[in-house]
Amino acid sequence: MQADLQSLAEQVRAAAGRHRALRLRGGGSKDFYGGALRGEVLDTRAYAGIVDYEPTEMVVTARCGTPLAELEAVLAERGQMLAFEPPHFAAAGTSSATLGGCVAAGLSGPRRASAGAVRDFVLGARLLDGRGRILSFGGQVMKNVAGYDVSRLLAGSLGTLGVILEASLKVLPRPPAETTLRFELPQDRAIETLNRWAGKPLPISAGAWRDGELMLRLSGVPSALRAALDKLGGERVDDARGERHWVALREHTDAFFADDAPLWRLSVPSHAAPIGLPGEQLVEWGGGLRWLISRADAATVRAAAERAGGHATLFRASDKSAGVFAPLPPVLLRLHRELKQAFDPSGIFNPGRMYPEF
Repeated sequence: MQADLQSLAEQVRAAAGRHRALRLRGGGSKDFYGGALRGEVLDTRAYAGIVDYEPTEMVVTARCGTPLAELEAVLAERGQMLAFEPPHFAAAGTSSATLGGCVAAGLSGPRRASAGAVRDFVLGARLLDGRGRILSFGGQVMKNVAGYDVSRLLAGSLGTLGVILEASLKVLPRPPAETTLRFELPQDRAIETLNRWAGKPLPISAGAWRDGELMLRLSGVPSALRAALDKLGGERVDDARGERHWVALREHTDAFFADDAPLWRLSVPSHAAPIGLPGEQLVEWGGGLRWLISRADAATVRAAAERAGGHATLFRASDKSAGVFAPLPPVLLRLHRELKQAFDPSGIFNPGRMYPEF
């Protein structure tokens, strides 16, 4: 492993010396996400393996090239999981999703609303910066940061700040039982119902509405699930079908995502009313995430998301000329540029992957 680490550092220093762009890449399963891919590929897959795992402490540390499926299998053997339910998106033509890509993309699955996002579970990280230096942030316990928590900043940075060499993540026990319920509701009532249920002591771990159908997942001990079933009603879904539904939603293999029109990800307050835009919508995270399949122009989509109190990301599209992420106001753009300059002064890591300015 030391030789692989040394090789990565040498490639970074050489690229910085020549001001040559590097494209950080693990399995490539999320190459579609973000701006255009630029630069020579820096393959991180060789730097792999679980560094430390202590089930009683519920913390795992692994290297960036570790296959996500391999890590999840090890956790499952001890009855634990990555609670933010990260998508793999390992489609044909790509290899396995890696831990480094998981953290760098910062994407969470259906359990996000109840468990938290990727950054909420990052306890520490080791980073190879644009000078070829190895920096360590955070640690392996929850309260270990005095000042700005850089390790969590890396979640969702899309490799623009450096190579995430290792990450220490908090893990949680797998629920002993799960069941899925189905309800027939229009979108406005589904959103209102999800928000009302969110304020009650119910073991809801995921919810998704599409085309008049609300699917609800309950997770916990059997007695809690039985009590919730009595309170909520609805139609109980076969367990195997329910599990397939949530996996398909997480991995975007559900039929909703098969359309070749642009896919938008609207992040809005959970109580926001239905957003009137042309196209098909799927609602997740208690109403806080609205997936939109639409050929509406970017300005229209972003304006609608802003009116609802949120923002819109062009999650998947063949034409990204309108920009992937919502434009930053001047103050935030300056902060982003300063962070980029601090970690990557030569601007070699994934240029343009988040914003054209860096």
